[in-house]
Amino acid sequence: MKFRKLLAVSVAALTVANPAFAENVLRWTSQGDALTMDPHSQNEGPTGSMNGQMYETLVTRDAALNLQPELAESWEAGADGWTFKLRQGVKFHDGSDFTAEDVVFSFARANHEASDFKEQAKNVVAVEVIDDYTVKLVTDGPNPILPNQLTSIYIMDKDWAEAHDVVAPQDFKAKEETYAVRNSNGTGPFTLVSRAPDEMTELARNPEWWGNDMFPGNIDKIVYRPIGNAATRVAALLSGEVDFVLDPPLQDIKRIEGADGLGVKTVAQIRSIFFGMDQGVDKLRSSDADGNPFKDVRVREAINLAIDKAAIQRVVMEGLSFPTGMITPPGVLGNTPENDASYGFDVAKAKALLAEAGYPDGFSIQLDCPNNRYNNDEKICQAAVAMLAKIGVKVSLDAIPKAQHFPKIQKRETDFYMLGWGVPTLDSHYVLSYLLAGEGSWNATGYNNARVNEITAAITTEIDIPKRTAMIDEAWTLIKADMPYVPIHHQVLAWGLSDKVDIPIAADDSFRPRFAVMK
Repeated sequence: MKFRKLLAVSVAALTVANPAFAENVLRWTSQGDALTMDPHSQNEGPTGSMNGQMYETLVTRDAALNLQPELAESWEAGADGWTFKLRQGVKFHDGSDFTAEDVVFSFARANHEASDFKEQAKNVVAVEVIDDYTVKLVTDGPNPILPNQLTSIYIMDKDWAEAHDVVAPQDFKAKEETYAVRNSNGTGPFTLVSRAPDEMTELARNPEWWGNDMFPGNIDKIVYRPIGNAATRVAALLSGEVDFVLDPPLQDIKRIEGADGLGVKTVAQIRSIFFGMDQGVDKLRSSDADGNPFKDVRVREAINLAIDKAAIQRVVMEGLSFPTGMITPPGVLGNTPENDASYGFDVAKAKALLAEAGYPDGFSIQLDCPNNRYNNDEKICQAAVAMLAKIGVKVSLDAIPKAQHFPKIQKRETDFYMLGWGVPTLDSHYVLSYLLAGEGSWNATGYNNARVNEITAAITTEIDIPKRTAMIDEAWTLIKADMPYVPIHHQVLAWGLSDKVDIPIAADDSFRPRFAVMK
């Protein structure tokens, strides 16, 4: 016993004295924590990014958003699906083998009612096991975008899930607690060491990861601590307490750039910020108006015209945004300059439209907003409140953490709300199926256009690319006229980093530690 203690002390001393023994520890922060460790529960950017450090998909994207092999080494399209050759010799963190049966299980789990990935996974109607390392993902007809849809569907260990009673995903909106919420067993480059939600998450390098010799990353340990207060996040970076801030306050970018040993990286994000208006209910929950003003397209147009997106870009976003008229950004198939153009800003016309619709004195409404998810989310909502007051729409703001905000949208308990949407598939089907199809799981607007629904279904199997593109453009043109949402802008990302670490910034705002290098 004494010898073992002396040996431990000696190794510790060597670690301090000899840099060759020192761990590369990356300490980083952002304003909000991952919502859950269950990889099929919440389709939310920071949650997916955190889980992607432990779990893997068949197909992934690199920092330039190019498709890359991950748990599948190759894939080939057929008339009724895609065949994937799986990577052999891969182990889950508990040492068990990754095989085709885990793929079968994971797609069934991702298709579960409680899963937030149904819109992507439902295109796979069956998984056929050809052998232990070959699977066919059967689709209902040809599917031209299936590899793109797979980049968010993580693969779980079937035996581990059964052993811990997590065969079904966590029902997040019902506040369900399961073993998978705070524990993890993936195949990825990092293992979960400890998890204290909203406080700290620690990850350690997986020495058995199949890709250790294939990627430049040299991080041994990751310590993530969410810091909600903007000034405190900046102070942590300036003092060296953290090496990386994913979302530094935009007003402090120049200060960070001017500090010794620090720098800022920026890139246009594939994420749009917008407000949703529930036009599907007969009576709004939070309004003094009779019935539902949002059912009238003139009211929806008035709301769009009353919000000065250019002023929000200039004053609130420090120039780091692009005002828009649609809820999907450039770089995604379906975005066009015509539909991307903002509706404009016209207070007089907005007032006239409200009067025509029968609301000459306006009405009251509550705006639900997150305060720890998007760049300056609460400030954007505050600006909108002031702007809408000028046309007689009296808005009360309820700004709350995203963990409480998102369930209100998913449970259809909000009249008027902020949401942001990234597009990991780089295809409009992802936006249409979640936000605009009548049954979309994040469509809390009640929007239900029969032709948009028809197009959303048809483009999953249409392989004539010009025809498919024309259908997508038709859908967005209809949506632009119907105005179920209030598009605000496309975000621009800004990451603050120490010179001691090199992390490639990605337009999906996802941290990929396999490419992170400590100097």
